[in-house]
Amino acid sequence: MLDTICTLPLTSSLECQAVHPTEPLVAVGLFTGHVETFRLPALAEEAGAEAVELQEGRGKVESVWRTRRHKDGCRTLGFSVDGETLYSAGPDGIVKAASTSTGQVTAKVAVPSRASDPAPDEASLVHELSPQTLLLATDASFLYVYDLRAPSTGSSAHTPSQRPAQTYRPHGSYHVSSLTPLPPSGSSTSGFSKQWVTTGGSTLAVTDVRKGVLVKSEDQDDDLLSSLFVGGLPHKSGRGKGEKILVGGSEGVLTLWERGVWADQDERIIVDTGRGGGETLDLLAMLPEGLGGQSGSKHVAVGLGDGKIKIARLGLNKVVAELGHGDIDDIGGVTGLGVDVSGRLISGGGATVKVWTERLVDDDDEEADAAADGVGVKRTSRDDSEEEDEEAESSEEEDRKRRKKRKRGRGRDRGGNVKPVLGFKGLD
Repeated sequence: MLDTICTLPLTSSLECQAVHPTEPLVAVGLFTGHVETFRLPALAEEAGAEAVELQEGRGKVESVWRTRRHKDGCRTLGFSVDGETLYSAGPDGIVKAASTSTGQVTAKVAVPSRASDPAPDEASLVHELSPQTLLLATDASFLYVYDLRAPSTGSSAHTPSQRPAQTYRPHGSYHVSSLTPLPPSGSSTSGFSKQWVTTGGSTLAVTDVRKGVLVKSEDQDDDLLSSLFVGGLPHKSGRGKGEKILVGGSEGVLTLWERGVWADQDERIIVDTGRGGGETLDLLAMLPEGLGGQSGSKHVAVGLGDGKIKIARLGLNKVVAELGHGDIDDIGGVTGLGVDVSGRLISGGGATVKVWTERLVDDDDEEADAAADGVGVKRTSRDDSEEEDEEAESSEEEDRKRRKKRKRGRGRDRGGNVKPVLGFKGLD
């Protein structure tokens, strides 16, 4: 169903990744605190004069910029709605906004301190809801709402106010494990979302930017780790609008929730099974419609804690394919998953990022494709901190295991066989 067309080696273990909304760009946040942005080659049908190079496997993945942005790692990344700004945060308690094109920091804000606890709080998730609103979730279960508008003009400046406009705790003492905006209603004048779904602990909650937490689900007896909005699903007249939220749990089960009916789930997909329950479903990404030549079909990619990626078809509600980003002992699980503007699946884990696209050749054509040596990586802009990378390597393995253990407890209370057409020579 999908094949790897590119395997991109990183200089350190991946902590998080973000995919640009309108350009073939992917940003990665590393264990060493570095942030790097890559430009992927265009698809052959989009590349014009470059099509021949791409078909021969000589396309380039270009490093647009790289810098050490945070101390002790980069925990979360997120592009702005217009793609012009990249937000990042790390254990240093600082959220930074930077130009997507240059990497230059344009604004920064400190994670709010807590009177009840002198220990610094850490950002766990950052998301621009609209050009006016930035959402920031922390380990201490807070969800902060920041105003991005410039005080003088009222227009968006992608510059968070120094103090949050609102503070919520949608899951009590459980921190937010995922956040998914709900599309605006048909009567919306701005065209931007004002409500969002979060998961945390064993509950799902819906929050409004002004009204606060609107509703909270029943206890699901399972840690809820990831979420994704899906529209355009078949539905019976008078029963919903074909809009659902998919939620990944800690025991291998993907649940489906009808929009507006938030008390409890209404469907389930068994993604993974095993003794004592399946693997954690840490990440979700919607694949292009009609995958596999099945008109109108909808598929979701699920990133698991053991390094696998499983493809589930909605409607049939079953797993139809399985990919392998890497072995759990090597990568510690899938830590990045998204779909770029060209419809390619981008997965991250360990010290690699992989690009997947729908299989366009038959297995019988494998010999013809064997001459494709790979895509080169052209790093055009680097900082002077490579020595710090080397110093961190000796402790990375131990910290990776620690992070894997922490991810399995996420949400808990604080107390494909075709030889790649594109790849990297000598690395596949």
